[in-house]
Amino acid sequence: MSHRLRILTANLLNDAADPEVLAERLHAHRVDVCAVQELGPAQARAIADVLPHGKLEPATDHSGMGIALRQPGDISSLPLEARSAHVAHLDPAGWPQLSGAVEVMNLHVRAPHISPIWRTLAIRRAQLRGLLAHLDRHPHPGRVVVGDFNASPAWPLYRRMAARLRDAAHEHHRRRGSRAPRTWGPHPRGPRLFRIDHAFVERLEVSHSEVVSIPGSDHSALLVELETGEVSEGS
Repeated sequence: MSHRLRILTANLLNDAADPEVLAERLHAHRVDVCAVQELGPAQARAIADVLPHGKLEPATDHSGMGIALRQPGDISSLPLEARSAHVAHLDPAGWPQLSGAVEVMNLHVRAPHISPIWRTLAIRRAQLRGLLAHLDRHPHPGRVVVGDFNASPAWPLYRRMAARLRDAAHEHHRRRGSRAPRTWGPHPRGPRLFRIDHAFVERLEVSHSEVVSIPGSDHSALLVELETGEVSEGS
């Protein structure tokens, strides 16, 4: 029997994304795990109405983060430079569609244009080092690292991640003979110019990936669906 886990990640532009539409998207796409960045109070309330478990920490200074879950799971924090990552631990005891434990990490990498640039670049490198150190110290039977990486596939930070884990969107669209859609543009109603929101997977099979519009945000959400009945031995 095939079992699937549907994960949506979205940068919500500091409470600017429409909370009612966001809740509708979570319902319509049967999302099991929602990992968000720049989470505001109204959005946190809307998400919790659909996905009542997990941990949401809204704020109004662009630092709001959280992971919401359809079923119970343990949530912890991974301290990183400037902004910690959030980590959800999903156990088959509470998630019957899983054949083994799955770790979902939510990351928001510092945007490269924030002044002073030298300090920002140092923070980005430190965030990446902290994440990679966690991966080295804690091998896991199934892992997904999602979020706003503020790095397109042309950037070194993305390439370092793609050398360790598989890019779910790229993998899915390559099988279909298409290119993974872009996720960010400078204006909420404008075109998406760069693909900077990612889902990197380890030892899980990717069955689907798509972008989902969230009115009010300058990011499109990224939705990935993973096969979880059998956990692959490869990465």
